[in-house]
Amino acid sequence: MPFEVWKTRMGRKRDESTLRAFANIYREGGPSAFWRGTQAKMVESATKGAILMYAKEGINDGLLASGWTPGAAGVAAGAGGGIAQVSVMAPTTYLVTGAVNSPGMSTMERIRTTYARGGIGGFYPGGVAIAFRQATNWASRQGFTEIVREKARTAIYGDAEGAKLTKWEEVGCGIVGGTLASWNHPFEVARIEAQSRGNAGIPTGNMVSVMRDIVKESGVGGLFRGIVPRIGLGIWQTLFMVTGAKMVKETLKENGYLENAGSGGH
Repeated sequence: MPFEVWKTRMGRKRDESTLRAFANIYREGGPSAFWRGTQAKMVESATKGAILMYAKEGINDGLLASGWTPGAAGVAAGAGGGIAQVSVMAPTTYLVTGAVNSPGMSTMERIRTTYARGGIGGFYPGGVAIAFRQATNWASRQGFTEIVREKARTAIYGDAEGAKLTKWEEVGCGIVGGTLASWNHPFEVARIEAQSRGNAGIPTGNMVSVMRDIVKESGVGGLFRGIVPRIGLGIWQTLFMVTGAKMVKETLKENGYLENAGSGGH
């Protein structure tokens, strides 16, 4: 949660440096300020992980069975899983963004105010930016991690048949994959700006116009404000939902649980 609060503030208050933003969050609310919007974030986390892992792993397995390379299958599966998340992530990230950048209103108050102002659609400002972010997020995290895994396996073990990376090597690949996947940060800044406007009752415009406004106000660098906490968040999520998911799945397969579950359905 602290990474989320940190990058959300920087995406809106683009005149603050990375360290200044961190210090200002602490100064304005103490340690608890880094957990603003936790209620909405818990709903998001409880749903987006299940949606992502179910959709992503299903797509990935199907594409691998069809002869796709691990890297290509990872990109496509990640994109599909990311898009599937948007339905729950748009309203929850909207509430988190409001809690971080416009504190002083409870989550339920914000829900009531937003619904009265714009109905269900009021919770979806920046929806296109979220769709682009999520599709590229998990296409990149899954795809880059798979590509790095293949390169690492070849570099370390050569052409040895059946060679597997150790757990720490898998973690290293996840860290690299999560870092590289932060290239799409402009979509995230556009999402934060659009949702901040929505929380303030200001017309948001479309994704392109929001990006244009950000560049006009803060230069091209404004589209990359908050990249440091975003990288931290990307590594964290990649390790849990890409590397961790793969390691758990392989452990279950090695112990026969997945095969047993699958045979029980016939």
